[in-house]
Amino acid sequence: MKTFKEKQKEASVHLKKELGRDNAMALPKIVKVAINTSTGSSRDKDRNEFIVGRLSKITGQRPAFRGAKKSIASFKLRQGDKIGIMATLRGEKMNLFLDKLINIAIPRTRDFRGLNKSGIDEMGNLTIGVKEHTVFPETADEDLRDVFGMSITIVTTARNKREAEALFTQLGFPFNKLKKV
Repeated sequence: MKTFKEKQKEASVHLKKELGRDNAMALPKIVKVAINTSTGSSRDKDRNEFIVGRLSKITGQRPAFRGAKKSIASFKLRQGDKIGIMATLRGEKMNLFLDKLINIAIPRTRDFRGLNKSGIDEMGNLTIGVKEHTVFPETADEDLRDVFGMSITIVTTARNKREAEALFTQLGFPFNKLKKV
């Protein structure tokens, strides 16, 4: 099986032809991967530490807490309370994570029929929602105490949606083949 780095080199050859560019530096590429999840309440320290531990095993680095931007009295939320966790991956950790995401985690999701191309925004970034963190191989199946979801955003240098779609297709992202009528 090819590594993600090998797939990127192979994809650049095809993208040159498909997008009609001569310079390899003008081709779209993946810059970073941002992984976000919500902890719910900042008062539950055990759950926060559990989520940080799981996310650090999945990403290979320790994620950072994110605070609430403003206070909401009806949710008993104060500005600055830790309600989210974020990890940003670049370089080799990003390549390893994307390789694991494409080849292992996404195919393990329940009733998976492919990624939706509407997840690509006009800036060329792909956002994937994962409902259960247990699809990643680092999570132990006996610890199904707290299952949490996460949002994975893959940021590219693509100029538009068409270029990003071509990049992700060449890299082997499993998009669904159903056409909307």
